[in-house]
Amino acid sequence: MPELDITIGGRTFLVACQPGEEHFLRSAAAMLDSEAQVLVGQMGRMTDARLLLMAGLMLADKTAALEDELREHKAKLAAGASTPVAAAPLALTTLSDLADRAEAMADMLDRRAS
Repeated sequence: MPELDITIGGRTFLVACQPGEEHFLRSAAAMLDSEAQVLVGQMGRMTDARLLLMAGLMLADKTAALEDELREHKAKLAAGASTPVAAAPLALTTLSDLADRAEAMADMLDRRAS
């Protein structure tokens, strides 16, 4: 099983994947790192767990927004809409709202781990 070093938020992790999946792992790691870099730039140093949690939540938020937008487009196509669909905003919450939610979840996880 191949093992790759990936860097997320300036930290390196050794991760295993299935043979032939290396490209997908690198691509996913790059997406997560992009979100983590934003967090590190705005909030500074934090634990690995908190950084990964918050970056993951940011990606999940973007994914949920894209899924909503896709559902809307599919519904309009199914209804026979002949006019172009206006692009919906991709981010439904602000970064600070998401960071607050992630902080609350991280605190809850810290309390449970104690």
